[in-house]
Amino acid sequence: YFNVFNYCTNYCIYCPKILFVMKAIILNLSAWVMLPIMDGFAKYLSSTIPVLQITWSRYFFTVIIVLPVMLIFFRKNFKWTEEPKLQLIRGLLLFCANILFFYSISIISLAKALTLAFIAPLVVTILSPILLGEKVGFRRWAAVITGFIGSLIVIRPGFVEVNLASISALGTGVLYGFYLIVTRKLHNSDHPLLTLLLTGVVGAIIGSMIMPSVWVHPTSTEWYMMFALGLFASIGHLFLILSLRYADASKLAPFGYFEIITNIIIGYYFFNHFPDSWTFMGLFVIISSGIYIFKREALNITN
Repeated sequence: YFNVFNYCTNYCIYCPKILFVMKAIILNLSAWVMLPIMDGFAKYLSSTIPVLQITWSRYFFTVIIVLPVMLIFFRKNFKWTEEPKLQLIRGLLLFCANILFFYSISIISLAKALTLAFIAPLVVTILSPILLGEKVGFRRWAAVITGFIGSLIVIRPGFVEVNLASISALGTGVLYGFYLIVTRKLHNSDHPLLTLLLTGVVGAIIGSMIMPSVWVHPTSTEWYMMFALGLFASIGHLFLILSLRYADASKLAPFGYFEIITNIIIGYYFFNHFPDSWTFMGLFVIISSGIYIFKREALNITN
């Protein structure tokens, strides 16, 4: 065992590409461990705190955490954006997506909500020809249709009552798809950390305007949890940004589905929720179609 380990270690020293890929994967997976923890706090708080206030705290404390990091460690990148309109749109999309997702997990399980939100890559494929001018062939359209069938398996309209929470989870995936499209447009213009900060600022400002009408005074414990929302959101997105320094987004995208594992563990351990067989079946169909689309995009295949 140790001989194999030493061989692999020595081999990696002489192969920087492998080291870069390993770093990228570790950072990316770490992000998908952190972000579901944020969702867990949001679900717990939703029993006593309004969803809009929970969403506000996620953005407000993200700004409080990310701004000092930018000023201390990335001052050179602390400059005004080249695409202010796109940054505003991106911030609005993610803010609305978070509201819908936090609302959905306040009613349905974390796993079911996330499974339905996984339609985002399919939405990107649908929107790519319109907003990015990309060509999408028959096979990727078939994957999109298959993924949509997967979401129907989870919801089971006609067999189980379709509630607003399930629709909100699907809405999260749609808005997040638009968000990913805008993020692609910003990829070559602004520094990722600046984009993270501005996204937080947009959400914090909009949320602060709404707060007087919904504010509920939190307990000290709830304040700590609201701060934790911003903390885990910041750490998770920072890990995502760092992972993109070592590997392309298209290569790392399939690892995003690892989030469901952390999600299921948190849902089962803290909320006694475990996905039923229909959710697992739909999840398998959605993930399979999403991974197929990612692979086609990575190979630059249009059909």
